[in-house]
Amino acid sequence: MSDIRPQYHFRKTPHGLDAFDVKKLIKLSTSLPIKTIDPREVEELEENHWYSAGGEPTPRSIMEHLQLIQACDLAYPIILDAQGRLMDGMHRVCKAVMSGETQILAVKFTTDPEPDFVNCHPQDLPYE
Repeated sequence: MSDIRPQYHFRKTPHGLDAFDVKKLIKLSTSLPIKTIDPREVEELEENHWYSAGGEPTPRSIMEHLQLIQACDLAYPIILDAQGRLMDGMHRVCKAVMSGETQILAVKFTTDPEPDFVNCHPQDLPYE
């Protein structure tokens, strides 16, 4: 897991933007049962997922996401919160849908973990 780039799942709340460290989410989810879901039904496919916390979808940023989609491994389950919302794995979801897959591995929290950063700004978080 040390080779995973620092990344965060962002969630808008009434008090601001909260962030969850994805490495921590992976650790917390390792004992959860693995199931399969249809990646085409992931709600976030119809939302501003990658740019909802800020930033603009430039050609360069889209190319970077395409490279991450190509490089990701579908052997790792995506992570869903207790309500079934995506917390980690959009690149895997995109790869599965683009490849015509009708199932993807997933784990789902029964209780959401606490955010690592509350009312934060994405540019202020550690990325190294």
